[in-house]
Amino acid sequence: MSRVFAVDPELPPVDVTSVSRMAQGGRWRTEAMRSYDRPVLLWVTRGQGRLTIAGRTCGYGPHNLVFLPPRTMHGFSTMGPVLGSLVFLPDDPMFDWPVEALHLRLNDVQRQRELTAMIDAMSRERDSGCDRSNMALYHHAGLLSVWVSRTADQLAGTQPPSPGTRLDTPAHRLAEAFTALVERDFRKVEGVQHYAHLLGVTPTHLSRVCRKVAGVPALEILTDRRHFEARRLLKDTRIPISDIARQSGFASAAYFTRAFRARTGQSPSEFRSAH
Repeated sequence: MSRVFAVDPELPPVDVTSVSRMAQGGRWRTEAMRSYDRPVLLWVTRGQGRLTIAGRTCGYGPHNLVFLPPRTMHGFSTMGPVLGSLVFLPDDPMFDWPVEALHLRLNDVQRQRELTAMIDAMSRERDSGCDRSNMALYHHAGLLSVWVSRTADQLAGTQPPSPGTRLDTPAHRLAEAFTALVERDFRKVEGVQHYAHLLGVTPTHLSRVCRKVAGVPALEILTDRRHFEARRLLKDTRIPISDIARQSGFASAAYFTRAFRARTGQSPSEFRSAH
């Protein structure tokens, strides 16, 4: 008996976009801290920049594969033109996605061609408009999950660990725990002291560690996450601005408006109109 996939036809289980297209809406579309409720694969074919994963910052370059499990806080900057793809994948237990973030450089040309071909096939299927396209995309995702797992196993121990992936040091563990708590609680009107208390450290120590590992203090990570959520809601919904302020963790609509203008140069209503 064939498996029946309960897929919303209005929300494809796989989406593919280019890095350049994603960045067209402004640098916040890529650089601001955010997470998604499904796995994301980033495949960079040309260019370079900086990547932050769960509070850990490192560089990336051509032929870098980055896999992010669901609800992994991240952001990336581009230094000049960057060519590549982001693939938003199904969060389904039937797929063998890595449980931790993955960052690999694919030096082998055959692997580069294989990954590019799989992503191109997903993009064509998504755009085809054919019957059962969502089911086909699920099967494409299944093949990709096998390929990613095999590649990670084959390359294990052959590359130096990337600073962007998990390292078992006190600083990395603290930064990772902090970003996980921010992802859980950023909608609450709480400051860095709240997170430091939960983690059993002082706010000063937490900020120092974040600056060392992520390149920015703890407050900037928290603020960046709130502003990304606010901009996302302003762009993608018609929720009243006062509700967006509350849902993004700001103490009041008035404070949200002041902080938003200071960060973007626009009021929330101006930003919504422009997007």
